[in-house]
Amino acid sequence: MALPKVFIIYYSTYGHVRKLSESIKQGLDNTGLVTTEIYQVAETLSDEILGKMGAPPKADHPVITAAKLAEADGFLFGIPTRYGTAAAQIKSFFDSTGQLWAKGALQGKAGGFFFSTASQHGGQETTAMTFLPNFAHHGIIYVPLGYKNPNLHINTEVVGGSPWGAGTVANGDGSRQPSELELEIAVTQGEEFAKVIAKLAA
Repeated sequence: MALPKVFIIYYSTYGHVRKLSESIKQGLDNTGLVTTEIYQVAETLSDEILGKMGAPPKADHPVITAAKLAEADGFLFGIPTRYGTAAAQIKSFFDSTGQLWAKGALQGKAGGFFFSTASQHGGQETTAMTFLPNFAHHGIIYVPLGYKNPNLHINTEVVGGSPWGAGTVANGDGSRQPSELELEIAVTQGEEFAKVIAKLAA
């Protein structure tokens, strides 16, 4: 019997969410319960604008299409936050899923989120809450992280993430990279999500 398939799908301007996605994949793969693939969503900004923003080249992960979603049993979406909600590139991708919605093609699949914000108070939790309607309309079962990883209780230094999903705090200029504590939380999210997917597929 084939293992359930999980897609990690992200958008990343400066590489923070990409780095988290790789730790998410590590956690999923650690369990041996699922197969995994990493994708990024299409960029909506021009090369000229990205150059002026000082954005580095994109990673070589393939760009996801809406139709591809139907092949997976579950999804973990890496979402940079813009004003407390998802970046436009993620929204644009979900706006392209209308045909899947019309067919109920994603009904009963599982999904979760992970995030990047400029500050501790930049809206990681509000990004999850405001994105949940996309899951609800598709019938995707939301799987939160919870407090499985003890790093989420650390208050002596900045640690991104919440019970809604792993996360990092990048600073407004993108100068802060995901810390080891944050990457450990991402690994845990991958591990726990794989266990849920395996139960749903049993």
